[in-house]
Amino acid sequence: MPFDPSDLPGARRDPVPPNDPVEQLVVLLARIPGLGRRSARRAALKMLQEPQRLMLPLSRALDAAAEAVGPCRVCGNLDATDPCHVCRDPRRERGLVCVVEGVSDLWALERGGAHRGLYHVLGGTLSALGGVGPEDLSIAPLVERVASGEVQEVILALPATVEGATTGHYLADRLRPLEVPVTRLAQGVPMGGALDVLDDGTLAAALRARRPA
Repeated sequence: MPFDPSDLPGARRDPVPPNDPVEQLVVLLARIPGLGRRSARRAALKMLQEPQRLMLPLSRALDAAAEAVGPCRVCGNLDATDPCHVCRDPRRERGLVCVVEGVSDLWALERGGAHRGLYHVLGGTLSALGGVGPEDLSIAPLVERVASGEVQEVILALPATVEGATTGHYLADRLRPLEVPVTRLAQGVPMGGALDVLDDGTLAAALRARRPA
């Protein structure tokens, strides 16, 4: 696939043209992560060629999702119910909480079926350069969950990056006074790797081989 500069993080985003519906569609599709300008134009063309089969069902699904889906007040997952289906599942191990950077990581772990406990979505990682501090993440609610006494282990399933490691160390320090075991993913997660692009077997192996943080 040809390189598209609009795929780069922080790339300039084109304004939405007010009077050209085709160009509006292309510009808005190009803002979706993973879809550059060329990919967005191909997708728009396909939908315009088959509006009854592709475009109208997609429009209805987008409207329904925008109306019904929101963050879970317990873990931060995105779902049509609150609490989400994971938090409400009685078969889950209530004392096992897996901490992830974002919802995409939660979905990746759920896809593999390796984790049978609950989750906590931080909403990012600490970054001095990016200006992201502890108050910008869902860290205080995590501490409150652990302090409630129901949590027996916290798994730090964070990216193998400098920011992920920094966030993991910070969380381990914050949770240490609560005397709850804090573990982290071990083998299987490469340095610089994001959870939502790893295969199911790699995620399962990393969860099984977790170790003290």
